[in-house]
Amino acid sequence: MNLNKIIIGFAALILFAACSKFDELNTNSDSATKVNSKLLATGAIMGIMKPSSGAGFVDSQFLPKYLAWGEGSRGNQYNNFGRASFDSFTTLRNYRLMAELAEERDRNAYEALALFLESYLIYNQTIAVGDIPYSEILKGKENLLTPKYDAQKDIFKSLLTNLDRSVELFGNASDFEGDPIFGGNVNKWRKVVNAFELRVLINLSKKESDPDLNVKQKFAQVYQRGLLMEGNGDNLQLVFSSKSGQLYPFNIAYNKHFDYPMLSNTLMDILQENNDYRMFYFASPSKAKLAEGKVESDFDAYVGVEVSDPIEDIRAKYVSGEYCGFNKRFIYYEPGEPYILIGYAEQNFILAEAALRGWITEDASLFYTKGIRAHFDFLREWTPDDVTYHHGRKITDEVIDDYLVNPSVQLSGEFEDKLEMLMEQKYVASFLQLAWQSYYDYRRTGYPVLPINPETNLNFKEPSKIPVRWLYPQVEFDYNKEQVQKALDSQYEGVDEVNKLMWILK
Repeated sequence: MNLNKIIIGFAALILFAACSKFDELNTNSDSATKVNSKLLATGAIMGIMKPSSGAGFVDSQFLPKYLAWGEGSRGNQYNNFGRASFDSFTTLRNYRLMAELAEERDRNAYEALALFLESYLIYNQTIAVGDIPYSEILKGKENLLTPKYDAQKDIFKSLLTNLDRSVELFGNASDFEGDPIFGGNVNKWRKVVNAFELRVLINLSKKESDPDLNVKQKFAQVYQRGLLMEGNGDNLQLVFSSKSGQLYPFNIAYNKHFDYPMLSNTLMDILQENNDYRMFYFASPSKAKLAEGKVESDFDAYVGVEVSDPIEDIRAKYVSGEYCGFNKRFIYYEPGEPYILIGYAEQNFILAEAALRGWITEDASLFYTKGIRAHFDFLREWTPDDVTYHHGRKITDEVIDDYLVNPSVQLSGEFEDKLEMLMEQKYVASFLQLAWQSYYDYRRTGYPVLPINPETNLNFKEPSKIPVRWLYPQVEFDYNKEQVQKALDSQYEGVDEVNKLMWILK
């Protein structure tokens, strides 16, 4: 990355922080106009919360094979990995400035928030590429414009330290201003930070035996704090509305591509095999099946497409209507559903996996069923009770209870059998949520099994595999070549290649 460019951008980012709040900011003549912690907090929180709109909103759905695209191949549908971006590093300075500018009475809250936001950003960068510049990234003012790359193991150790500190600070803080999500409620944020730390730790599952990390013990410690999410009301999520500029990101008002998403066999088969009513909340029935005489409430009116098929085959199915598109609530119902970054259902699936692995002495089935129930509850809470959106298959308490006792849903068998079933349910609950987490779960566990067609796979070096990392940004080779090459030498035998395993995957 070009550090000169980043430094120049700080002033603009401060202005961005003051005007990025999703809800309208009502001001008066007595309001402070200078940058302060409150304004920086609003910009920083919304900076991670607000997703792209239109077609960009669904970009993360192609790699984990939730979707095909009727207009043609798109993004990662055929595993065409490109280069990552380090542009988000520019926001780190604002996080730290937010804490520095805080008045004494508010310092703990803003410092805790800054540590969480920084950890969230760094985690998402390192998990995508491997080693990244971190410890020296903000030393441009010291004329250090070529920061070294830190080892991924050291980065994860820092993340865990910072998240622990964030929880501690929030525990000794008062509610703060500038938070458009929880209204500055520090107890809500403590739950979010703990839930996120569990996500970080579960992604270290291959490092369970590393004595420097003590992943198993650390996970148990975070769990035993007892400050975890207790329901969907604790989700770190962005709620949309019917107000101008606040519509669901795939709403037709933002989007000329609303008719192109085609739901995959990978998703639809899991739903069909379990007679899962969530299918009716995700999808619209196949036009071809309706023409055959099926009705919208028939399970067999819903079909997926094989997303790894040649694009001409997928295009033919799109033209003939032999697929299921998005449920109309994603397109025409203006509030859609909230967009979750860190959620209660996910937390329960993480705890279930930890119980399976013996990291906590709990019944994995307990958390597994809580995770499923939480997702059902989320869908029915945020979907109008209208046949247009549930197609006559309304989710009720009875439906949920019947589903949870369905033999095909019960955790059973050996460890791998249970892990596969758990990850399938987590996959379903992550549809249009949690950005890239389903891909990272697949990369780490192999579940759910995703289709790979060597004839269409754009991973040319290993056509029987899905790539495991993005490439480093080109700007790094242009402006920080020596350091990025050192990182490649230490990790990937000197080669920037999408199939090379980063430390976390070894």
